[in-house]
Amino acid sequence: MQFDRLSAFCYIPYLTKKAFKISNLHPSSFPIRCLSIVVPCFNEGDGLDAFFSRLESVLFKLQAYDYEIICIDDGSFDNTLEILCRHAVRNPRIVVLELSRNFGKEAALTAGIDTARGDAVIPLDADLQHPPELIVDMVKQWENGSDVVLAQRQSRKIDHPVQRLVTQWFYRLHNWIAECAIPRDVGDFRLMDKRVVEALKRLPERRRFMKGLFAWVGFRQSIVEFVVEPRKSGRSSFSARRLWVLALEGITSFSTVPLAVWAYIGFTVAMLALVYGCWIIIKTLLFGIDVPGYASLLTAILFLGGIQLMGIGVLGEYIGRIYSESKQRPIYIIRQRYGGESPDA
Repeated sequence: MQFDRLSAFCYIPYLTKKAFKISNLHPSSFPIRCLSIVVPCFNEGDGLDAFFSRLESVLFKLQAYDYEIICIDDGSFDNTLEILCRHAVRNPRIVVLELSRNFGKEAALTAGIDTARGDAVIPLDADLQHPPELIVDMVKQWENGSDVVLAQRQSRKIDHPVQRLVTQWFYRLHNWIAECAIPRDVGDFRLMDKRVVEALKRLPERRRFMKGLFAWVGFRQSIVEFVVEPRKSGRSSFSARRLWVLALEGITSFSTVPLAVWAYIGFTVAMLALVYGCWIIIKTLLFGIDVPGYASLLTAILFLGGIQLMGIGVLGEYIGRIYSESKQRPIYIIRQRYGGESPDA
């Protein structure tokens, strides 16, 4: 482009100003990366003050990073929301999402992950069984190139022996029949790069088993180990029934083996019945032995009826999942959002 003398003279101050700005840029003036901490809460009011004290002291040490803390009140009926809002007023980096009712931890986690805007997202329980101090080691692993940093329990000694046994067998069964294995002794506590989070957001499931979804998306992973601490207050909201439902979600979400296995069971039972029928015919024709079979017939009918009902029950579980997904209801509903500001990242 040709400039006349007047145009060139007018353009010089602009170039000088741009050169001055570029030469005076300090590294601190570049946008720093942001960590998003996602904290699902259900009746955690008694322990939130201690939780924020420990978490914020850890995040303060990571001076190279901005942060946001996204707390999701999942229909609590104690003073959880009140305390969360109080901390949101005190610290503008705290965001509080109040769900319209109790949707469950999986939905609350999804709400927090959908809201997160950081370069890395870290789901963290508010009961302090997951030590916030581990975040420092997780960030180091992330800086070294890991897309996902898993927090793995060193032991489950604080769990009840029955719970330990059931959990162990669940992992074995799930990883044996599922299309995607989930790491043992790894919960929701992990660090995920933004690319991983974007992949999770594209998954359309309404009934969600987050541990399975985390494993399904893959990416480069590393592990940091930790010791589970006792709850600082309250008690777990996961009853035996909720754990059973969650286990069913995990199996039916990632495996069709429970459906296929009934074909093999049916074939086996049919073959046994055929062999037994041939044996009765042979005994009757060759030895003339009459086989009275009211008791055995009744037992066989009840046995086969029980197998059929079990098969129908498994089929019904999958049909129920299809029905739930077909309704396309939202995973969660946010009643109101409190606090928060845009992070620097």
